[in-house]
Amino acid sequence: MSSLPEIALVIDDEPQILRAVRRALEGDFDEVLEASSAREGVDLAAARRPDIIVLDLSLPDRSGHWACTEIRQWSSAPIIVLSARHAERDKIELLSDGADDYMTKPFSRDELRARVQAQLRRARMTQVPGREGRMVVGDLVIDTAARTVRRDGEDVHLTPTEWALLRAFLKHAGKTLTHRQLFGSVWAASSGDPRQYLRVYVANLRRKLESDPVRPRLIITEPGVGYRFEDQS
Repeated sequence: MSSLPEIALVIDDEPQILRAVRRALEGDFDEVLEASSAREGVDLAAARRPDIIVLDLSLPDRSGHWACTEIRQWSSAPIIVLSARHAERDKIELLSDGADDYMTKPFSRDELRARVQAQLRRARMTQVPGREGRMVVGDLVIDTAARTVRRDGEDVHLTPTEWALLRAFLKHAGKTLTHRQLFGSVWAASSGDPRQYLRVYVANLRRKLESDPVRPRLIITEPGVGYRFEDQS
């Protein structure tokens, strides 16, 4: 029996984009479904329950924001948004609405395929409740239950706030989190400057966890949007 994901859904009204996404994904999926409007995409997602959704932001009937919000009411399938828009505001709004990743057009098929695979790995990992216990990430051994981290065999001390930030990253590994999402998760606050807080604590985590904090491979900056934790296990 094949272990490949079963279904991908592409929602886009541009035929050339539909073809490009299909060609990028058809080797990894048993079926790639296509929809050319927001309503058709939401209905198809509800009927077929795809493993992942690639969603255009600009659709002829309703916006990608609307489709994303509708699908998120009943589905946890990863959603990757495609758009010609480059504004940080659009990215932040989509991620806050429940999208998992955001790519601007034109895009590389290889990059799209890599991001799809990363989101599928993250989705499978979140099926383990809380991801508590021992895990290996690169050269780190992290035990969230015991609250210990070892790097190259040496103990790494984390402050309570650094632990909270690391747990937020691990819970959503592979997903871009906005500054506001991380700020609310770690500090449970709705006021203050999320970027200023995060700049300090992310720098501390990188210094303790990354082999080269100047060229991080675990905690990746998404300029103007937030951060993404790359699980290298």
